[in-house]
Amino acid sequence: MVNWFVMESVAQAQPETPAILLTPRRPRPARPFGLYDLTLPELEGRLRGKGLPAYRARQIWGWLYRQLAADYAAMTTLPDALRADLAAELPISTLETVRVLSADNGETLKTLFRTGDGELVETVLMLYPDRATVCVSCQVGCAVGCAFCATGLGGLTRNLSAGEMVAQVVGAARQARERGRVLTNIVMMGMGEPFHNYAATMKMVATLHDPAGMNLGARRITISTSGVAPKIDALAEEPWQVNLAVSLHAPNDALRDGLVPINRRYPVETLMAACRRYVERTGRRVSFEYALMAGINDAEATARDLAALLRGELCHVNVIPLNPVDVLPYERPDAAAIQRFAEILRGAGIPTTVRYSRGLEIDAACGQLRAKAERLAEAAPPTVTG
Repeated sequence: MVNWFVMESVAQAQPETPAILLTPRRPRPARPFGLYDLTLPELEGRLRGKGLPAYRARQIWGWLYRQLAADYAAMTTLPDALRADLAAELPISTLETVRVLSADNGETLKTLFRTGDGELVETVLMLYPDRATVCVSCQVGCAVGCAFCATGLGGLTRNLSAGEMVAQVVGAARQARERGRVLTNIVMMGMGEPFHNYAATMKMVATLHDPAGMNLGARRITISTSGVAPKIDALAEEPWQVNLAVSLHAPNDALRDGLVPINRRYPVETLMAACRRYVERTGRRVSFEYALMAGINDAEATARDLAALLRGELCHVNVIPLNPVDVLPYERPDAAAIQRFAEILRGAGIPTTVRYSRGLEIDAACGQLRAKAERLAEAAPPTVTG
C-alpha cells in the first residue's frame, strides 16, 4: 500500500522539485490453500459444514497419510460427488515438482518444488540402511544470513505454510515407497529458520504426528535452529517430544558473530542458558550441529574451546564437514583435520559424530539448487512470442 502521507510530506517539503511518482509494489499472488494445510479437526469441521459425517474426514486422512494418495480419484471409498467437489475447491498439494536429482547411487534424492505463487523450495530424501530421512524447508529463503549458507544469499521471501511443509514430507514418503522403503525421520534443516516460522512448523508436527494419519513418532522429528533462544523455551513447553538441534558452528561470540549473525542478538551464553533450561524441562539432550570449515573454525584450539563450552551438558555434537557452495569462499577441511577436531571433543568426554554431507554432486547443500535455478532463469534470453 502506498503511504500517501509520506508522498504529500515530501511534496510539501520540496515544492520546487517535480513530484516523484512512487509505484506501489506489485501485490504478491495469493498463496494457494490446499488439503495438507488442514488438521484432521479442521477437515472434519469443513465437511460438517457441507452436511457430511466426520468419518468422511477420517477416510480422507487415511488416503492422504497412509495410502499417500496424490489425487482424489484414488480415494475410491468416497462418493464420486464428494471427490469432484473436493477436487474443484481444495487441491491436495500446492507444490509442483520442477526437478529431481539423484546422487549416492540413488540413495540421495533432491527435489526442487515450485509453490503455487511461483517460489522455489528444496527437499532432500536420504536413504540409509537403517532409516529414511527427509530434510524439509520451512521458508523461501532465510533472514538469518549464515555466512556459509546459500539459502540466505537472497534474504527471506516468505514463510511456508504448514501444508507446504507437509507436502514435502509426503512427497518424500512416496519416493521412499517407490524404492521399497518407509520414511522414518524428518529433520527441519532445509531452507529457512523453523523458529522464525514457529506456528506453522508446530502445526506440521501435529499433522504428521496424528495417530489417524502418518503417525510419525515425535522423537523421529528434529527441529533445528540457528539459535533463537526464546523459541527454545517455547519448544520445551510443547506437548510433542521432538528433538532439538542447534546450529552452533563456533564456541565463542567473536567467531560466531561472523558466521551466524543472529548470535549478535542471542549470544553464546544466552543460547546455552536456553539449552540448559530445555534439558531441565524435557530431560532430552540437545544436538549441536557444527559445520567444519577449513581455516575458519577447525583449529585445535577452537575444538578445545568447544569442549570447554559443552563439558557437563546433556548433548551430542555432529561435526559436519562443510558442503561447499560455489559462490562462497568456504571449504571443508582435509580428512586429517576433521578427525583431529572430532577426537579432541571425544577426548574431553563430548559425544561426537562426524557426519559427511550427502549429494555433493547435486548441489545438496541447503539452497544451492534453488539458487542455481534462479541464476539460470535470470540468464536465460527473453522468450519471443507472436
